[in-house]
Amino acid sequence: MDTLLTAEVAAASPRFRRKSSTLVDAIHDLPERSEMAPAQLYSTESGRLFHSGRIAIATVGLPARGKTHISVALARYLRWLGVKTRVFHLGDYRRATTGPGQDVPDDYFFVNASASSVLLRQKILKKCRDDIYHFFNHEKGQIAIYDAVNPLASGRRSLAKEFAKHDVQTLFIESACDDVRIIEENVRSVKISSPDYVGWSSDDAVKHYLARITAKIPNFETMDEADLNYIKMINAGERLSVNNCTFGYLSHRIVFYLLNLHIKSRHTYFARAGTSSEQDLYKTDSSLSEQGMEYARKMSETLLNHRGEERRDLIDRGGPPTPLKPLTIWTSTRRRTVETAQYLYEKGYSVRQRSQMSQLNPGVCEMMSERRIRKEYPDEVEKHEKDPYHHRYPRAESYHDLAVRLEPIILELEREQNDLLIIAHESVLRVLYGYLMACHATDIPILSFPRNEIIEIIPASYNNQARRITISDLPAEIIPASPEDIRIPVPPSGVVSPMNGLGTPMMGAQSPAEGTRSPERSVLITKEPGEGTQLLVERALRGN
Repeated sequence: MDTLLTAEVAAASPRFRRKSSTLVDAIHDLPERSEMAPAQLYSTESGRLFHSGRIAIATVGLPARGKTHISVALARYLRWLGVKTRVFHLGDYRRATTGPGQDVPDDYFFVNASASSVLLRQKILKKCRDDIYHFFNHEKGQIAIYDAVNPLASGRRSLAKEFAKHDVQTLFIESACDDVRIIEENVRSVKISSPDYVGWSSDDAVKHYLARITAKIPNFETMDEADLNYIKMINAGERLSVNNCTFGYLSHRIVFYLLNLHIKSRHTYFARAGTSSEQDLYKTDSSLSEQGMEYARKMSETLLNHRGEERRDLIDRGGPPTPLKPLTIWTSTRRRTVETAQYLYEKGYSVRQRSQMSQLNPGVCEMMSERRIRKEYPDEVEKHEKDPYHHRYPRAESYHDLAVRLEPIILELEREQNDLLIIAHESVLRVLYGYLMACHATDIPILSFPRNEIIEIIPASYNNQARRITISDLPAEIIPASPEDIRIPVPPSGVVSPMNGLGTPMMGAQSPAEGTRSPERSVLITKEPGEGTQLLVERALRGN
């Protein structure tokens, strides 16, 4: 499969690109087929939701003000809701036009550029606009986010008139910033993540980027056009100004999301809760076992040591000797998650409980063998085989239900400015990871989080990155990740190894950080009275 959008990929195939694994942020991917988004409530024949038409969102702002971050974050949220959204980075089209490893003319970014540079800019702009119209007219697109500087009022009015000719509404989002600290942080973030500076030294990249900013400052006009729809974010969300001319429901939903968004960098960590002292059931709320307490201590120490090492590495690479960001811990209200955070709480870290982060409700099928489920609920089994994300067993929740329940948590996640550790059941981690990494709904139930790993989500302007932090010296029996739910079909009689396809993933498969799921011990052999040897599912809901 193709990889995430890069300059090389855009040059060869700007419209068709897909991710290769769940480790890769899929925010720039194009779905292989039409499918419901993780938190989508309904679908329409036109592909457009919320009784809204086609909307072009155009960013406004000087470089290093967070325009790309806002574009990508907004696209992530809208696509999560099911709004068909795509980001068109003008910089990607510039790199695709000039070719890999080629630079633009020296005066390309200047207002008083040469005729050849002006023609090049017009060529790049035309290609980007053509793809936007193709997205609207031939792909049932609803929102196109045009990520560019758009510095002049006259140019913005012309842009709005051009889109109006194609029956497309225009909404401008300006990111204004006069806080030097935020600008410097954004410059270094862009230097690290932008394809423009691959292979550059830190000092050269920052110097070049600051020159681009300086070249545009004398010719930039902030938004105050009373006849245009615009939202102005000031200093990374400290203030928000809205000029509402013809806003509909979806535009107001965007305003609501931006009220929760900031552009400051923050790392997010995912960790499982420790094992409990009693059988792990949804209806029980037991405390941690001794092994669970030991896991909590080792997990906490591993995370704290990792954060310290990251800071030292940054300083060694020439970064500023700034202190670590504060760390906040979120847990559900279940004892296992709360007690897993106790070690960090005693060290003075802030721990907050979130009732919405409770695990998936298994309903009547909790602790039932696969044979019994297939015998008593054959129709439900058939539905589950077709769509394990949206299907719910009697009196249970589906992953879609969980995703809708977690929307307030997602908004709080965007609002949180401290580094964040989330300790929760694996079903909750799957959904939150799926949001941050733009996973397809079909991927979410098969994401895996073994206990000997902390997953770190590292934000960047173009896409998030995920990596694993290994927790050493844990007992082997508490490490394996659990299957996502009931595993069917049941392997043939006498077969212990899981089956491919709809059955349990192969033993020893990789974790989501490597691209696929990895329950290392997914089924247990047991006997029930009168039933002989059965395959009892080691359910996702049987152990935080």
